[in-house]
Amino acid sequence: MATKVRGVKGATTTTGDSADDVLRATEQLLRKLIAENGIDQDDVAAVQFTTSPDLVSEFPAVAARERFGWNSVPLMCSHEMARPGALERCIRILILWNTDKAQREIKHAYLNGAAKLRPDLS
Repeated sequence: MATKVRGVKGATTTTGDSADDVLRATEQLLRKLIAENGIDQDDVAAVQFTTSPDLVSEFPAVAARERFGWNSVPLMCSHEMARPGALERCIRILILWNTDKAQREIKHAYLNGAAKLRPDLS
């Protein structure tokens, strides 16, 4: 199979809004996505991080740079929509990954309180 760009998606929640809360939760989720899929940094095209509007203490991308050394990977952070009733203290990650794996082989991860977003994948 030819190499294609695949999306690897995950979400998690934090217990609070401190910088440490955001970095710890992001690291846990990113570590899970990397391990479950066998992702090598050199094959990552880019990563999009989003947070619910109530998380403002730190950029989740800092965890990728400081805890994984992803200094040459394009990383971007943004907020999710402030939709009433949306999951609070939520961090989402979308890794754009160059791989030979088929889409059905990609393993996504929904941790902690975010497991209710996708019970079929949790």
